[in-house]
Amino acid sequence: MSLTALQRRRRAFQAGFFTLFVLAPPLDIFRLDLTRNHFIFFGHDWTLGIDAFLAGQAGGGEAVVNLLLRGFLPLAAIGGVLLYTAWRYGRLYCGWLCPHYSVVETINRLMRRATGKPSVWERKPLPELQPDGRVQKPDRRYWLPTLLAVFGFAFLWALVLLTYLLPPADIYHNLVTGQLTRNQSIFLAAGTLAFSVEFLLARHLFCRFACAVGLFQSLAWMSNRKAMVVGFDTRRARSCQQCNNACDNACPMRLKPRTIKRAMFTCTTCGECIAACSQVQGGERRRSLIEWVADDCALPVVTGRPDKSGRQCFPGSDADDSKVPDTTAGDRPPQRRVQTQG
Repeated sequence: MSLTALQRRRRAFQAGFFTLFVLAPPLDIFRLDLTRNHFIFFGHDWTLGIDAFLAGQAGGGEAVVNLLLRGFLPLAAIGGVLLYTAWRYGRLYCGWLCPHYSVVETINRLMRRATGKPSVWERKPLPELQPDGRVQKPDRRYWLPTLLAVFGFAFLWALVLLTYLLPPADIYHNLVTGQLTRNQSIFLAAGTLAFSVEFLLARHLFCRFACAVGLFQSLAWMSNRKAMVVGFDTRRARSCQQCNNACDNACPMRLKPRTIKRAMFTCTTCGECIAACSQVQGGERRRSLIEWVADDCALPVVTGRPDKSGRQCFPGSDADDSKVPDTTAGDRPPQRRVQTQG
């Protein structure tokens, strides 16, 4: 499927952050070194500053100040930025940066190519007609790259997590030379097995029901009635009637974007529904019936009551729907309808 500018931009952010996630330990950007019992931050030792207190060389007051400055305040600052961003924009970290979510989406796309369904728990295959007009038929040959991605990403995640705990140079050297210690081997085996099961069977279910970082972001987002949220332009709903629910099919979290906010509690602000609707409506973002809205424009999504204020909340509200191409499969341009992807 062809990508919109929004999708290309988001995937660039995901790829960049995933690369940072993998390279941060070997570059000493950030890691916890259990052999030294402290963090490494940009090549410098980051301790809590209580060694002198434990050795009896400093008082309790100094130890408390160090704990506040070196432990509590950095954590509070990181948590505060994350929660404020979520309060204002939703689970932006999940949809645009999280290295786990990027794996979830990658495997979802591969599994859909193999089975027509983004996960094994989907009740029935999704429509073969894609938002851009192409037809994508399930192909069992994609099971091989799907399983390779599952086990490959599982091993990579286990390996990277191990380098966050032990010196990365030792881990990679031992791995390449086949000299992993017993504990290192057990960690990699157990981690790979656990992540393989999760990537094969859970994925978005973990994001929805088990991720603490995602949960706190969702709670912060729900507390703000005027936070950015996906809104549906009900005034142009007739342009949506003949679509095959492209926005629902595109959602990696298997949510319904045209519903009220509390039903989208785990929305990751990925914008896949917006991109799908834009393609169905002729490829123009301004014609999308689904768009991010905020402030007063977000209130109808929260309450479920139609907006009667006359506010211009959607760029395409003034668009001439007569110029929007019909979205039925039978009325698609033949040259687009017959473009198949094995």
